[in-house]
Amino acid sequence: MAMRGEFSSRIGFILAAAGSAVGLGNIWGFPTQVASNGGAAFVLVYLLLAFVLAYPVLMAELIIGRATRSNMVDALGKISNSGLGRATGIWGCVTVSLILAFYAIVGGWMLAYFADAGVSMVGAQAVSDWLMGFSVPRNMIFCAIFLTLTSMIVLGGVKSGIEKWSVRLMPTLVIIILLLIVYVSFQPGAVDGWSAYLVPDFSRVMEPDLLISAMGQAFFSMSLGVGTMLVYGSYVSKEENLPSIGASVALVDIGVAIIAGMLIIPSMYVALHNGVEIFSPDGALIEGDKLIFTVLPALFDSIGSVGLFIAFAFFALMVIAAVTSSISMLEVPVAYMVESHSIARSKAVWLMTAIIFGCSTVIILNFDSLFGLVIAATTQWSQPLLGLVLCIFAGWVWRRDAILQELKSGSPGAENSLFWKIWPWYVRFVCPVVIAVMFARSVL
Repeated sequence: MAMRGEFSSRIGFILAAAGSAVGLGNIWGFPTQVASNGGAAFVLVYLLLAFVLAYPVLMAELIIGRATRSNMVDALGKISNSGLGRATGIWGCVTVSLILAFYAIVGGWMLAYFADAGVSMVGAQAVSDWLMGFSVPRNMIFCAIFLTLTSMIVLGGVKSGIEKWSVRLMPTLVIIILLLIVYVSFQPGAVDGWSAYLVPDFSRVMEPDLLISAMGQAFFSMSLGVGTMLVYGSYVSKEENLPSIGASVALVDIGVAIIAGMLIIPSMYVALHNGVEIFSPDGALIEGDKLIFTVLPALFDSIGSVGLFIAFAFFALMVIAAVTSSISMLEVPVAYMVESHSIARSKAVWLMTAIIFGCSTVIILNFDSLFGLVIAATTQWSQPLLGLVLCIFAGWVWRRDAILQELKSGSPGAENSLFWKIWPWYVRFVCPVVIAVMFARSVL
């Protein structure tokens, strides 16, 4: 088997793992969830649930990954000593590949809007019209470009690819967000946005819908259940304290989600001040793709020539957020092919990229019937079920003494820590029940 890579530094791992977690959902999903669910009250509930629900599952993936030093398929096979573990790992690889198939389409849209901001600066109207048209050729070309960008980074392996680019892209992402926050905050209407985002409505804290929304956001925002954190965990040094490094990843992910809200919600209210409609017919704030591709571009158009530069920076931010997530997704099946089937990394990367692009092409050609279906099947059904199964493996199947031994390699006194007194019980009993309730609520 080929030599496995390893992150060369603690900060390299934290930024790579946080980059995996910080995706488009953090940028366009979290802010509108906050503004629509009690403002800062939702943030407090989300913070609590991120550590009550998401952190224990994140730790399960990191511990399994580092202990087995394996891809998802081999790792779950080792700790379960059964074909069921390997089958679950393959299920995870298929799920994450399908997620990347639709994610690459959306990432391609981000690239197209980023390119449009550039060509609009030089007045190339015909090119701009093509870039803004929702055509099959445009979608396929930019999906292919996005997957190629992702593949070029993954080709470099852990240290020279994933880590090298994560430590460049993540700080860039944060800097762009902060600069845009400063600009937007001085625009008319921004104060109303800050109020909607930061003023808490504590009367809504116990609403079932708010709790379920916060629970789902906490779980999915850390890209749990599909093996990305497990594979990244397998590249962590044995000397690292896993509970500490896992908490750092969670905090960075949460922090980026919160500052993204400081940009998106004030921007929406600035757009409202400029005559752009930001509410849907039922009175809720517009979210998701309509927010990114309709509301904000209308805002950029309404603020004159400077809007082109703001659009350029904003879509650069969205491309970076998309790429830092996509590289972790591609690494999951690539690691399996390299380690379990002794395929050279370059061949594995391009083979998986071709397969995923083939899936993306099928979705693009049957967009109305397949796009929403693939998203629902992977993120609403498969991902939480995989998270549930990972909790069962970590809490019930894997021997506790083996888990403790792994934790002690980076923290000799781990058996006396608060983490060890709570986590094994928690991941065994509480997490499966909470995930099962969340799953049932989301699909019924």
